[in-house]
Amino acid sequence: MRWLGGLAAMAVAAGLSLAATAQPAAAATGITVSGTRILEGNGNPFVMRGVNHAHTWYADRFSSLADIKAQGANTVRVVLSTGDRWTRNDATDVARVVAECKRLRLICVLEAHDTTGYGEDAAATTLARAVDYWIGIKSALDGQENYVILNIGNEPYGNTNATGWIADTKNAIARLRAAGFAHALMVDAPNWGQDWQFIMRDNAASVLASDPQHNTIFSIHMYGVFDTAAEITDYIGRFQTAGLPLVIGEFGHNHSDGNPDEDTILATAQARGIGYLGWSWSGNGGGVEYLDMVTGFNPAQLTSWGDRLFNGANGIKATAREATIYGGTTPTTPTTPTPTTPTPTTPTPTTPTPTTPTPTTPVLTTPAPSGGCTATYAVSGSWGTGFQGAVTVTAGRTAIRGWTVTWTWPSGQQLTNTWNATITTTGSTVTARNMPYNGSLAAGATASWGFTASYSGTNTAPTVTCTAA
Repeated sequence: MRWLGGLAAMAVAAGLSLAATAQPAAAATGITVSGTRILEGNGNPFVMRGVNHAHTWYADRFSSLADIKAQGANTVRVVLSTGDRWTRNDATDVARVVAECKRLRLICVLEAHDTTGYGEDAAATTLARAVDYWIGIKSALDGQENYVILNIGNEPYGNTNATGWIADTKNAIARLRAAGFAHALMVDAPNWGQDWQFIMRDNAASVLASDPQHNTIFSIHMYGVFDTAAEITDYIGRFQTAGLPLVIGEFGHNHSDGNPDEDTILATAQARGIGYLGWSWSGNGGGVEYLDMVTGFNPAQLTSWGDRLFNGANGIKATAREATIYGGTTPTTPTTPTPTTPTPTTPTPTTPTPTTPTPTTPVLTTPAPSGGCTATYAVSGSWGTGFQGAVTVTAGRTAIRGWTVTWTWPSGQQLTNTWNATITTTGSTVTARNMPYNGSLAAGATASWGFTASYSGTNTAPTVTCTAA
């Protein structure tokens, strides 16, 4: 679907093309991807919980970054312009934005907005021009790999010739790497970000493989195309089954192209440990003013959408964890609130109808009389043929230096993603060992790790054992 977003009427400023100078490819550093997960530079998992802010159109609202942080966000996606459609954000301005994000202990996703709807919107520019822009302001980005993700171009194709997204995205990644960018890169889907033709979904693996650093994150924008629970869970589930990193880079509670199911978006993102960034803080125009989270950039005037996103179930205040690169505590498996039953409309023929999440009773091993450890296994949510689980390790009466949890799946289940543990599998046997940061436990202390898995038929819980080091 075509999405016009919150673009207020702005003057177009022409920008000069900047030629790329080939440099030796830098090694990946800072924020990286590992399977479906996003990791900080220190190796800890990071889940984005934040909002979009239209900085390029409202540069005078610089205090909005602090206001967004005060609402509990750990990430902000900042709208920039290459100069092809709006006033160019130069290296000095971008360095100021990055410095403010770091001061506020936010992860900063920077996006070039001028590519929005290329091929269908005659005013849109190409991904190649977006790359020119990033190379032109590289001085503001060098050394910021721990704190900055480069979202190459916003919604870089409309619905016309959208398959061109594949080659253009690969070329953009290749040019940025050749220019020496070691940052995590983010790529938006075509079809105005909503990928209803599944071009990004079906070609994501080859795009990731084309990145010599294997450090590209995929971003889906969920508006009217994602108006049923089935469509949301199916799209996200396919990326996780394929072991590919996905975030919801934009979404709202309503839209002119349909009514997105924001409750399922938030619940599914939390259950599966993927990031989300709501659109947008304030300043929307063009008929979508209802997407403002606060009225008139005033943080004391939350709209119903802002209240839902910040304060509601699975919202930012309940689930956001500050990046540990800033010195915060090591994250544990996110707590999943009891899911609500979605009421989907009739799904498309290829989309499975999700089932209501049904938590199961935890299975405990017999506690060790002294020392040692125990492990608790619990299912926290399920959907269709997949589910999320959590395992809590508890030290016995004396401290332990490490732990190993094992079980054998009784019903043919298979892991699709894990976090906060090192996992090996042999047939149906799972062995989970502590990470460097969560192995040493004082007497009676606990550590948690989580996973998603697939199943068919009956999802019978296994019997788990815990061995202490």
